[in-house]
Amino acid sequence: DWFQLSLKEGLTVFREQQFVADHQSAAVSRIHDVRVLRAAQFPEDAGPTAHPVRPDSYIEISNFYTSTVYNKGAEVIRMLHTLIGPEAFARGMDLYFERHDGQAVTCEDFVRAHADANELDLGDFFRWYVQAGTPEVSVETRHDPESRSFELTFTQTLKPTPGQPVKKPMVIPVRTALIGADGAPLALRLANEAADAPEAGATERVLVLEDRVTRFTFADVAERPVPSLLRGFSAPVKLETRAEDADLAFLMGHDDDAFNRWEAAQTYAIRVIHRLIADVAAGRPLVLPADFRDAFARTIGDESLDPALIAEALTLPGESYLAETMTRIDVEGITAARQFVRREIGRSLEGLLLEVFDRLAAEDAGKPYSFDPASVGRRSLANLCLAYLGAPGGTAGLERARRRFETADNMTDALGGLLVLADQEDALSQPAFDAFYARWKDEPLVVDKWFMVQATASRADALDHVLKLMEHPAFSMRNPNRVRSLIGAFAASNPRGFHEASGRGYDFLADQIITLDASNPQIAARLVGPFKRWRRYDDQRQALMRQALERIAARQGLSRDVYEMVSKSLA
Repeated sequence: DWFQLSLKEGLTVFREQQFVADHQSAAVSRIHDVRVLRAAQFPEDAGPTAHPVRPDSYIEISNFYTSTVYNKGAEVIRMLHTLIGPEAFARGMDLYFERHDGQAVTCEDFVRAHADANELDLGDFFRWYVQAGTPEVSVETRHDPESRSFELTFTQTLKPTPGQPVKKPMVIPVRTALIGADGAPLALRLANEAADAPEAGATERVLVLEDRVTRFTFADVAERPVPSLLRGFSAPVKLETRAEDADLAFLMGHDDDAFNRWEAAQTYAIRVIHRLIADVAAGRPLVLPADFRDAFARTIGDESLDPALIAEALTLPGESYLAETMTRIDVEGITAARQFVRREIGRSLEGLLLEVFDRLAAEDAGKPYSFDPASVGRRSLANLCLAYLGAPGGTAGLERARRRFETADNMTDALGGLLVLADQEDALSQPAFDAFYARWKDEPLVVDKWFMVQATASRADALDHVLKLMEHPAFSMRNPNRVRSLIGAFAASNPRGFHEASGRGYDFLADQIITLDASNPQIAARLVGPFKRWRRYDDQRQALMRQALERIAARQGLSRDVYEMVSKSLA
C-alpha cells in the first residue's frame, strides 16, 4: 500500500536523526534537520502539490518520494516521542513489532500500538497524517506583577490546501521555558497546579495545544521573563512571536536550549533583512543596526560556546528560505539586503573575524585531520569567518581563502576556500575550480559537488556559466546526479540567476525538463519544483513562469510524472 510510504520512511529518517544526534553535536544535528525541513518541506506544504504525510491520491507514485513523506513524517514521529515521553514511546515500539512483525501495516496500526501500550487516546494526534499544510502558531504574552503571573496565549491556524478547504486544530507540543533576567530558566508552576505537584518546579514544560486558542498561566513569576518557545523545534510549525529585538538578542546570549539560541539568531537576522528589503524598495540608504552587529560580535567572540553552534547561529538565512517568509517575493530586494548584511558584517567586524579565524586555524595547524565534534566545530566557524571576510565586494578574506584552498588537507577546508572564491570574477575563481577538478576528477560524488558550487555561485553571469558547464566532458544529461547538481541546483538554489528578470532562467529550465522527460521522467518531474511558487512573484515573473509551464504542458507525449507536477502547478 503505497499510501503508507511514510510509515517506514518517516520512521527511518527519525531513527537516522536520533543516531546522528547521539554521535555528534545534538544541537547542530537538530539545526541541520530543521534547515532541510524549512528549505524543502515548508514550500511543499505551501504550494500546489501540498499533500498529507499519508497522501490520499496520486497519478504517479514516484512523485510522492517527497520531503513531506520523509522529513515531515519524521517530525510527526518526533512529536509523538515528545508528547508521550521516551519510555512510553519505547513501549509503543515494542508492541508495534510484537503485533505486526512480518505484516503489511498502516499508519493507524503504528499510532494505535503507541496508544494501546500506554492507555492513551491519540485520535486527534492522527490528524498530522491526514491533514496537509504547515500550522501557523502565534503567541501573545502578558505579565501581571501584582498577581505574579505570566500568561501565554497561543492561536493556531492551518490554511486551506488543495482538496482540503477546512481543517481541524492540530495537537501541537510546545516545549517551553521562561528565562529570567539573570539568564537562568525559572522554575515553572501552572496557576492551577499545587505547589507540591509532581510537575511543579521543573524548568521546562511541554505545553500541548489542542484547540484553535489555548491559554496557559504560570504562577510565582515576579518579573517579566523572556519565553523560550518550541524548544528543540518540538513541532513542525511556523511560530510567530512579538518578541522585541532586545529579547531575541537576550536569547542569543542566554537561552540554555542550544537550538533556540540558533532560532533567536535566525529570527533576528530575518527581521533585520526584511527591514532592509523594505529600504531597498523605497530607495532608502541601507544601514546595519548596531544592536544586531553587537549581538553578532558577542556571539562569535564567546569562547565558552561550541564553535559549531556559533557557526550555525551566525549563518544568515538563505535566499530561498527568506523568500518563503515573504507573501510577495522580492527577488532583487532579498539579494541586495542579504549581500549588504554579509558585506557589512565582514567590514565592520573585520578585526574580530580575522582574530577568530587565525586563532582557529592555528589550533589545527600541524595536526592530522580528525573527524571529531570539536575539530568539526573549529573548521565550521573558521570557514564562516572566511565567508564574511570574503563576501562579494569585500577583499579582506580573499587571500586567506586562496591560501586555505591551496593548503587544505581535507575537503571541508578546501570547499571553505573554494566557496569564497566562487562568488568572485573568473580571474580569481577559475584557477581554483580547475585545480579542484584536476585533483578530484576520478571521484564522482566530489565532481557533483564541484558542479553544484559553481551552479549556486552568486554571479551576474550565472546562467551563462551553467550553459558552459553543460558542455564540460564530465557532464551528461544521462547521469541523474549530474543533472541534479548542475541544473537542479541552479534552479532551486540560485535565485539571483534563475529568477533573472528577462525570464531566461525559466526558458532554460523548461527546455531541460522537456528534454529529460523522454529519458528520465522522474528526474524531469523533480525539476518542476522551482516553478511551483510562481504565483508569489511579481506580475512579470508570474507571466513568464506560467508561459514556461504551459509550454511544458503542451508538449505531445508528456509523461505522467511531469504531467502531474505541471498540471497541479497550473491549477
